[in-house]
Amino acid sequence: MIAEINKQARLSEHLTSSSMAALGHSSELDGSHLTPHFTLAEMCKTKVKLENVPNEEQVNNLRRVCRWLERLRKRWNDLYGEGNDPIVINSGYRSPQVNKAVGGAANSNHLTGCAVDIRCLGVEQALRYATTLLDISDESKEDFDELLIEKSAKSIWVHFAVRPEGNRRQINMIKV
Repeated sequence: MIAEINKQARLSEHLTSSSMAALGHSSELDGSHLTPHFTLAEMCKTKVKLENVPNEEQVNNLRRVCRWLERLRKRWNDLYGEGNDPIVINSGYRSPQVNKAVGGAANSNHLTGCAVDIRCLGVEQALRYATTLLDISDESKEDFDELLIEKSAKSIWVHFAVRPEGNRRQINMIKV
């Protein structure tokens, strides 16, 4: 099964539109859903031309993160969305080569498939996503590793990570 998912991830490198990947608009990706609304392809997409294929353990970590994203997506749509708004992922799993090419931290949770960067349309959406993830954690009594609102000169996103164990519940706002 993991070999087939990895094969499908390689086939999906042609997807350049994050909204296409987020919505799963590719017949080649059928069956590669990690959860109902998140695909392996969108969790592994990258703009750099390097192989970015996770192993079985990393795929399991991505599934764990996607289960949180499903809860975020439902809560967002119940409270603020149009009913079917997608959660758009800028970055998920990164191979060591991809992580280095994009300037990622040497110990990044992206390397293990435990982290995602969630695209936000502005500060308000970033704050609402972060607050919602905190609420989900408190209500479920499940911890996460990192919840960071990151802002560059051009964009803002939420970095969210959850490990299989040893989650540190780090919360911060970072200017990059």
